[in-house]
Amino acid sequence: MKFTKEEIRSSMLLYAITDRMWLKPGQTLSEVTEQVLQNGATFLQIREKDLEEADFERESAALKAMCARYRVPFVVNDSVEIALECDADGVHVGQSDIKGRDIRAMLGPDKILGISAGCVAEAIAAQAAGADYIGVGAVFHTSTKKDAKDMTREQLLAIRNSVSIPVVAIGGISKRNILELSGSGVDGVAVVSALFGAENPGSATAELKKLSAQMVAAHE
Repeated sequence: MKFTKEEIRSSMLLYAITDRMWLKPGQTLSEVTEQVLQNGATFLQIREKDLEEADFERESAALKAMCARYRVPFVVNDSVEIALECDADGVHVGQSDIKGRDIRAMLGPDKILGISAGCVAEAIAAQAAGADYIGVGAVFHTSTKKDAKDMTREQLLAIRNSVSIPVVAIGGISKRNILELSGSGVDGVAVVSALFGAENPGSATAELKKLSAQMVAAHE
């Protein structure tokens, strides 16, 4: 499925990232993801660091088909090979992944390429490498990435102003702090535990989407 530049920008509004470690007993990743998509998630990334490759491939194929039903972009974390194997809409990679490799050439022109950035130099490098969007953070303290340092508002604004592609904020974002990002210029938020660890993932998604729209509107 091909998405336009404007569709990619608008899909940053509520960017869901999977993590089965947050699931409660009896829940499956597929069931919770369906609730998240039904209630308004606008983008999905599968990020399952502890899965064996074969299981990761199967899960990716299943979630890709689910996202296609909702016309929500679906990307695979890190693995260009698995993204191409399951015909995902694209891949999200880190800075180390673009050193010495032309990810854009591997993907082709029609797939979505997301790249993480933690500073202005990395954001500019990501855009030059052909990224369609960048993920920036951690904007708040997070337990998901142990090595991520909190980013100041000034750093976030500087990154936003250094590139023309969409920017999605990530790291420790919840309904309690999301509106603190108002005026930062980001196109939306990427969340993990606020959705997949929520008591009710569906209602949490609907609430966060509303708050993210409010946050984005406050930029204007």
